[in-house]
Formats: sequence, structure tokens, C-alpha cells
Amino acid sequence: MCLGVPAEVVEIPDSAVPRARVAISGVERTVSTDLLAEEGLAAGDWVLVHVGFALSKIDADEAAQTLEAIKRLGNETFETELESFSSSMIQ
Repeated sequence: MCLGVPAEVVEIPDSAVPRARVAISGVERTVSTDLLAEEGLAAGDWVLVHVGFALSKIDADEAAQTLEAIKRLGNETFETELESFSSSMIQ
């Protein structure tokens, strides 16, 4: 199952390149922010990530509720999503 998973923006390494370093449950990776070029992302913002792309900017409450809902689907579902998140790479 591939879900859109909330991730917190940790860093925007280069404002000229549409990429952000994000974290989910301590796992960090770089995602594409091409779809959010007009959002003005900054460290501390939350985004919904799917297959290496930040799809939308969300608030912290929505991120917490979504993460909780994913965890209620079962620990295996969350762990599968976390593994998928950590193993893919956007350059």
C-alpha cells in the first residue's frame, strides 16, 4: 500500500533547487518540492509526501491526525510506509 504520509520539513538546502529534507519518525530523506513551488516552504512546515514528492502543505494538527490514522491501520502498515519512505531517493 502506498499512502501519502505527513513529513516535517527539516531543511531547504538550496532555495534555487526544488528539494527539501524531510523527516518521518526520525527517518530523513530528500523529496521533490516541484509541486509546491508557490508555497514558500520552510523548516518546521509539514507536507504530505507520496512517492518522493511533497504533494501539499498541511498544518501540524492535520499531520498528527493523519499519522495517528495510519498507525491505527496497524503497525505493519506504518512500518511498511516508513521502509518505503527510507528506501526511495530523489536527487
